[in-house]
Amino acid sequence: MSTPLTVDLRQTVCTNPATGAIIGYSQINTPEEARDALRRARAAQPAWSALPLTERQRYIARIRDYLVDHADAVSDTISKDVGKTRVEALATEVLTSALATDYYCKNAKRFLKPRKLRNGSLLFLNKRSRIYRKPFGVIGIIAPWNYPLGIPMHEIIPALLAGNTVIFKTAPETQMVGRTIEAMIQAAGLPDDVFTHLNLPGALIGQILLEPEHHVDKLFFTGSVPVGKILMAQAAESLVPVSLELGGNDAMLVCPDANLERAVNGAMWAGLQNSGQSCGGVERIYVHREIYQPFMQRLKQRVETLRQGPDTQHNVDIGAMCTERQIKTIQRQVDNALARGATVLAQVPIDPTHAQANFYPVTILINVDHTMELMREETFGPVLGVMQVTDMEQAIQLANDSSLGLTGSVWSGNTRTAVELGRRIHAGVITINDHLLTHGMAETPWGGFKQSGIGRSHGELGFDEMTQPQVVTTELLPFAKRNLFWHPYDAKLYAGLKGALHLLHGRTLGERWRGLLDFAALIPRMFKS
Repeated sequence: MSTPLTVDLRQTVCTNPATGAIIGYSQINTPEEARDALRRARAAQPAWSALPLTERQRYIARIRDYLVDHADAVSDTISKDVGKTRVEALATEVLTSALATDYYCKNAKRFLKPRKLRNGSLLFLNKRSRIYRKPFGVIGIIAPWNYPLGIPMHEIIPALLAGNTVIFKTAPETQMVGRTIEAMIQAAGLPDDVFTHLNLPGALIGQILLEPEHHVDKLFFTGSVPVGKILMAQAAESLVPVSLELGGNDAMLVCPDANLERAVNGAMWAGLQNSGQSCGGVERIYVHREIYQPFMQRLKQRVETLRQGPDTQHNVDIGAMCTERQIKTIQRQVDNALARGATVLAQVPIDPTHAQANFYPVTILINVDHTMELMREETFGPVLGVMQVTDMEQAIQLANDSSLGLTGSVWSGNTRTAVELGRRIHAGVITINDHLLTHGMAETPWGGFKQSGIGRSHGELGFDEMTQPQVVTTELLPFAKRNLFWHPYDAKLYAGLKGALHLLHGRTLGERWRGLLDFAALIPRMFKS
């Protein structure tokens, strides 16, 4: 099991955003402890990488088993740490993490298997090339607070299976989940220093993991665009590769032939679950004018039935906001929209007894437009702005009017038409008649366009992010004295190489025949001293 770090008396006080109650404490590491952890992770990596894949898979399978055996306790910890409902903690984090762990274990051999490359030319028939996947070494993972288990597990598990060691940092707001992940790794019995969880301030961890003298070999960060840019600039000093998932302002397009019941229910779940704190959740909705009124009527009715508050007996639908600062961001955007002419269609009142906790009322705004921050920036809260559009061409233009491009969705009774529309959205993940779900599907790559990030997680593409491709080319004629084009140079060599050009790309049969003769004349030089 990983050796715990020696820590001082400083602690992070962890509270439940939905109640304000203290739920635990997490010791804070010093910078020197973090540097020492990085050194020990680097020393442990060669032995971990040298283990047979089947042995690494056995270790990782125990993490899946831990999740299954402790599902209630882990869900409860997530719920209290983030403020979300336990149903959401189980469905979007514990269940999906178990599914992902199993998926990566079962597919790691295929992902890591050397891949043969087809010959690109007749000139190199004597060469055989393969791509091997090599671990980077030490992977740094900085995880966010909105899905403190579900997001990092899609990076921790592939990183370990690929043969890397991991330095992990979760957000200060969700330290109890970070400690739970640490406990899972310890229960799996991984060798010392293969996985280390650190509790350091965000700015400090970035500096330490990317110091020119001692840095990780690759950094994965999920969070805001401004912080992602800072980390990318720091990484540039040592050319450390980065993978960034930086959020979204995701559009939902509702066509005139959409299933209204499904579209309304989907908008509510993908836009409001986790109190809207999903980088890939619905934030803006564009509805065709032919169905705008019935869509809005149903949406208003459904939203006003939602129950919002602390989760005690699975008796609420919407939980709390994780941080007070995010509530201020939401309120600023809503105030800006209302001042510019937006109106409230529906709002869920917050029980006065919860007024001191981190709750923001579910809010649906209409009469919105793209002069408002709400429609142009990431909101990250239980607020939806809905616009009526004259046609789906306008919907596409509005959907693409954003500096972010993580996900988008199209809702229609015609799948082929919906796919055609969806592919025109400038976003990395498109779903048809659904939204956000693919983050829970381990096989589907996750990542965005524009300022939504760089790189991918999940699936084979995400697994590939944990390794570097190494090409190995072998020679089928090792007994040959030289390649055709090696020294010494002379006119015959030039003519023969030009003959190869004509043989492969000549315009006429005669030109190709002459090229063959000139090229064939070179073959004997391969075997002459």
